[in-house]
Amino acid sequence: MKVLVAMSGGVDSSVAAGLLIDDGHEVVGATLKLWGGISDSGCCSVADVDDARRVAQMLGIDHHVFNYSEEFERHVVTPFVRGHAAGQSPNPCIECNRHIKFDLLFERARRLGFDAVATGHHAQVLARDGAHYLVRGADDQKDQSYVLGYLGESQLATLLLPIGTMTKDEVRAHAERLGLRTWNKPDSQDVCFIEASKGREVFLRQRISVTPAKIVDRSTGDVLGEVQAAELVTVGQRRGVVPGRDGEKRYVAKVDLTAQRIEVGRLDEVMVTRLALDEASLTFSHAALVDGTVVLAQWSAHGRPQLATLHQSPSWSLALHAPARPVAPGQTVVFYRVGEPTIVEGAAIVAPS
Repeated sequence: MKVLVAMSGGVDSSVAAGLLIDDGHEVVGATLKLWGGISDSGCCSVADVDDARRVAQMLGIDHHVFNYSEEFERHVVTPFVRGHAAGQSPNPCIECNRHIKFDLLFERARRLGFDAVATGHHAQVLARDGAHYLVRGADDQKDQSYVLGYLGESQLATLLLPIGTMTKDEVRAHAERLGLRTWNKPDSQDVCFIEASKGREVFLRQRISVTPAKIVDRSTGDVLGEVQAAELVTVGQRRGVVPGRDGEKRYVAKVDLTAQRIEVGRLDEVMVTRLALDEASLTFSHAALVDGTVVLAQWSAHGRPQLATLHQSPSWSLALHAPARPVAPGQTVVFYRVGEPTIVEGAAIVAPS
C-alpha cells in the first residue's frame, strides 16, 4: 500500500514509519506545520519538524511539510481561548486530532492517491465483520485512544497504527536498533502552541481579559483568598488552592465567572457521581448507545476508565458507579465498551452541571 505517515518528530511516529517500510509499504512522511506563532515545546516547534525531516532521510523516504496554520488557529486555538473565556477547560489535542490530523490530512492523502494514513498513536484498529473499531493500545500507561475518541468508520477504515501493539519501551528499543535520532527523545507533555517557558497565563492574557474572583469555602462560606484570573482555574484542581481554616487541602468545585466566585471544598465535599453531557457534541462510533447502557468512561488523557451508566433523560448524562473528583466543563469524556477488547463507543464534551 501507499501510506502517508504523519511524522511529529517524536519516537512513536518515527518507529511507525520504520515498521511500515519493513512491512513492504510505499511510505511517505508528512509533518504538519500548525502553529504560526512562537513555540518551544510540543509538536509545533522548529526542532520537531527538523527531527521528522532527518528521520525521514535516515529511513530513505520522501518527507513533506503541510501548512495548516490557519485551520489550526480556527479549529483549535480559537476554541481553546473561547472555552477559557467561558470558564471551561477544553482539550486542544483532541480538537487537533479531530479537525486537522483526521480530517484535513486524511482528505489530502486521498487527493494525493494514498491508500492509508498512519500515525504513531498508542491505540489499535480492530477489523471485525466488515467494520473497524478503535481499541486501547497494548501499553495501558501510554494508551492514546482517548484523544482519538471521535474517530468513526470512515477514518478507521484507512488508518494504520503500527505501534499500537507495542509498549513504549519496545518502541524506544526498536528506534535504537534502527539508529533513529529520536530513540531517546522525551515525550511531549505540553500544549504545543503555548511556550512552556511562559505558560498558559501569559498566552491567555494576550488574547482575553481575565476576571478576578474570590475563593470561597462552599461549606462554611469563608473567603479563603482571591485570584486575579479565574479563567486559569480548573474545576477539580488542587495545586495552588489555598487550604481551609482547618488547614486541610481544598479542591475547586465550581468556577463562576459572572459572580466572580470560585467554590472550593474538602475532597469528600466536592466528589461527584454525575456528569452532564453536551448533547451537540455527543458522537457514537458505530451504533448509537441506548439509555441505560453501562460503559467505561474516561475524561482525561492520563485518567483511568471508570464504570458509568449513560442516561438520555431528562438530558444526556453519565451516572458514575463510584464518586470521582469533579470534572471541568469543556473536557471530553470517551466511552468504552465493557469487556475485552476495550472498544471505543463514542465521546462527548462535559457540560456545566
